[in-house]
Amino acid sequence: MTRSSQRAARGDDAEPSWRPRGGQDGSLANEVEGYLLLHAELEQARREAEALCARLPWLTTGQAEDVTRHYTEQRLSLTRQALQVTVDRAKRLRGEYEARYRELRRMLFRRHTMAACFILTCTGTANTLAWYATR
Repeated sequence: MTRSSQRAARGDDAEPSWRPRGGQDGSLANEVEGYLLLHAELEQARREAEALCARLPWLTTGQAEDVTRHYTEQRLSLTRQALQVTVDRAKRLRGEYEARYRELRRMLFRRHTMAACFILTCTGTANTLAWYATR
């Protein structure tokens, strides 16, 4: 039975808007966001290149197009490098945070285990003392 037929059997005609469609985990949204960011950066680089060429009135049309193309390529390359540095840093930080989280969980587990053992020991001792007191 497919997901849509299961929804139809339950009476749910529309899939919730917050749930990714088709079982995807949001990777399509990430791709679209990346695409839009890339094109926004590309347009910004082109505008800057055109503004640069406008300040250099002696350039021919072909030269201005070459300067625009080279500037845009260089700008996108620098943006990719900056993003890669950011991604690498995020991966390192994630690893560090996950290691610290695991360490804190182990420490908390040990403390709770010791507290439980202490409480059980105290309870056993109290019961033993109560038993001896009633004899």
